[in-house]
Amino acid sequence: MTADLRGFTVAITAERRREELAALFERRGARVVSAPVITIVPLLDDEALHAATLACVAHAPDVVVATTGIGFRGWLEAAEGWGVGDALRGGLRAARIIARGAKPCGAIRAAGLSEQWSAPTESCAEILEKLRTEGVSGRRIAVQLHGGPQDEFVGALRAAGAEVVEVPVYRWTARDDAEPVRRLVEQIVTGQVDAVTFTSAPAVTALLDAGGDRAGALLDAFHAGVLAACVGPVTAAPLRDRGVPALVPDRARLGALVRAVTQALPERARRLTVAGLPVELRGHAVLVDGELRAVAPASMALLRALADQPGAVVPRARLAAALPRGAEGHAVDMAVARLRSSLGAADLVETVIKRGYRLRVSA
Repeated sequence: MTADLRGFTVAITAERRREELAALFERRGARVVSAPVITIVPLLDDEALHAATLACVAHAPDVVVATTGIGFRGWLEAAEGWGVGDALRGGLRAARIIARGAKPCGAIRAAGLSEQWSAPTESCAEILEKLRTEGVSGRRIAVQLHGGPQDEFVGALRAAGAEVVEVPVYRWTARDDAEPVRRLVEQIVTGQVDAVTFTSAPAVTALLDAGGDRAGALLDAFHAGVLAACVGPVTAAPLRDRGVPALVPDRARLGALVRAVTQALPERARRLTVAGLPVELRGHAVLVDGELRAVAPASMALLRALADQPGAVVPRARLAAALPRGAEGHAVDMAVARLRSSLGAADLVETVIKRGYRLRVSA
C-alpha cells in the first residue's frame, strides 16, 4: 500500500496554524483546500473573559482547570493587558491547578505556577471523574473553556455542588467572509473532497450550520465516505452526535492527525489489476503501475462506474447516468477517449461493440 496522499484532496477548516497543517498535507502529496470556518474573538475585546477574570481576582478559586496551553497563556496575557495580571496569578498560585494534558502543563509552568495533577488521557471526562471522586461540594472552580461552552462538564460540576466560574478564553465566532465556506460545502456535497479536517468542535458546528438547506446533503456526504478527521474526541463530538463516524488519532496533536489521515485515505482507495497493471483509484487521480495520472471529474466518474463492475460490460446508458451532468452516448465516447488518454494506456478500457465498455479485468 502506498502510504502517501497523492491524488487525494484534503480540506482544512482551521484558522490557527492552517498554513502549518496545509504544508504537512502538501508534503505528502495531497491537494489542499483551505476554508477557515470560524475566527477568534480578540481577547482584549472579550467582555465575557474580562468579567470572568475580575470574578477570579475578587474571589480566588479553590480549583482551576486549564484545558489548553494557548488558552491558559492567553488568559494571563489578557489579564496583564487589563492591569490585573499579578492579582490573577496570586490567586491562581493559591489554588489547586489541574491540567488537561501536556500543553496546559507547559503554559502553567511558563507562568511560574505549577499543576497539582494532569489528566493522562487529556480528557475533561477524566478530570470530572477525579474531581467528583474527591468531592467538589462548596468549592469554587474556575474552568478555562476551549473555544465554546462545555455545558456537560460544567453542568456536572454544578450538579455535584460546585460553584463554577466559566472562563471563555479565545471564543469563536463565524467569519465575515462566508463564501469560502459555502464553496467548501458544495465541494463536499459533490464529492470533490476526500477528507475534511477539524481542530475544534465549534468549527464542526459552524460548518454544519453553514450547510443551510444543504445540511442534510452535507451529512449524507460524510456518511457516504467523505472522511471527517478530528484532532480529538471533544472536536469529534458534534459529528458523532449526528451519527457521523469521525477519525480521531491516538494523541490530540496536529502531527498525529496528519498521520492518521495519511494512513486512512489510501486504505479507502479502490484497487484492481487491469490488463496486467495495478490500478488504484484515488480521489481526483489514478495510480497506474505506481505512476500518478490526473483524471478529469467526468472521466473519473466513468472509471468508477466501470470499476463497480470489474470485467463486466457496462452499457452506454448506465455510463451516461454516471457522468456529473448526465449525457448521451456521444458524451460517453468522448469521456472514454479522455480517460484512455489520461491513463496513458488505451487498452485498459475495452470497447464492446454495440454493447458498451468494460475494464480489462481478468475473471
